[in-house]
Amino acid sequence: MEQWRLDLKRWVDEGLVLQATLSQLRRKDGDAPARTTIRPVQLKDGLHYQFEYHYPNKAKHENVPVVEAGERIAQWLEEHYRQALFKTKEADYQVLFSKKGKAAVLKKPATGQAAETADHNRKKNRVLADHAPAPFLIELGIMTAEGKVKDSKMDKYRQINRFLEMVTDVLPHLPTDRPVKIIDFGCGKSYLTFALYHLLVIEKGYQLQVVGLDLKADVIAFCQSLADRLGYEGLKFKVGDIAEYKESASADMVVTLHACDTATDAALAKAVGWGAQVILSVPCCQHELFRQIQNDHLKPLLSHGLLKERFAALATDAARGALLESVGYKVQMLEFIDPEHTPKNLLIRAVAAAVPESVKRRKWDEYVQYRNMLSIDPYLEKALGEERRPRPVIEGEK
Repeated sequence: MEQWRLDLKRWVDEGLVLQATLSQLRRKDGDAPARTTIRPVQLKDGLHYQFEYHYPNKAKHENVPVVEAGERIAQWLEEHYRQALFKTKEADYQVLFSKKGKAAVLKKPATGQAAETADHNRKKNRVLADHAPAPFLIELGIMTAEGKVKDSKMDKYRQINRFLEMVTDVLPHLPTDRPVKIIDFGCGKSYLTFALYHLLVIEKGYQLQVVGLDLKADVIAFCQSLADRLGYEGLKFKVGDIAEYKESASADMVVTLHACDTATDAALAKAVGWGAQVILSVPCCQHELFRQIQNDHLKPLLSHGLLKERFAALATDAARGALLESVGYKVQMLEFIDPEHTPKNLLIRAVAAAVPESVKRRKWDEYVQYRNMLSIDPYLEKALGEERRPRPVIEGEK
């Protein structure tokens, strides 16, 4: 066996490869990708190497077990490419093939070690590291082709990472023995929908079926076109209204980001009805209770429009959280992004749990007292329906 093959096998088997790039096609009339990049990824069943195949209009991904990766790289090099760059913990190695197929290996001081350290530090705070090209971020104009986040898009980049951190926390609540079904209501341009797909499929190796729903036909067409270009086969976009959506009977996760006013409640009610294990909701434009709230003791607050508007938004989300708790969810109210960027920075994260009936009833009673105190009649309570209200607690029941 040639020495470069032996070296390659050792680098891969020992987990030394930090990044590899295969380039310069031997034939330009073939069907091989113009460039293939490779990096290690930690999946549920252990270390793999992720192959990212770069075609003219899309990128495809494949996660290959360590035991197969070395031979796969060698085969692709011999059949399709004239050069490769391997960044390892020891050194950088450039493999060059002559026209006769003879390999030459050039060794340079390691540049990957510093990058690995910096990447490790970034990953403490960011799921998607800067300077690590992600095709969907490039297509959406957030990153350059080299993987650098554009200055004008840094806020959006931070928002995406914050969202993925919150998703990472709830992964133990998603199934692993079948495709995960996710519905994103009011997906808009779908920055976070694409990020979610990238995290779960490309980074974590999940099987996924995602539906993004929005009322704007032109936005949906753009998103579906991008999903097709990226090769995201499990990601589909449809035009539709949240309250009227009936194409699904179940979901594992429901995402609703900036659905306006009671559209958020319609999405939450759908999620509960489907038995969703995880709900992630960023409310927006909470106008419903602004028109309803009445309490003589709160007149100093409610007599000022600005204060009443802010209070009504908080009161709305508090009611949503209490109602979700009364039907068996554990609820957290989280800061989505830094409030200096937007005041609409609250995310409701709800996870289905085995909550005793007595606890559900107590949560319901607390909600009723709260509702009556403010003289409100929230849409979500009606949308959930009486059949989902906790039953009365039998004396002596825990």
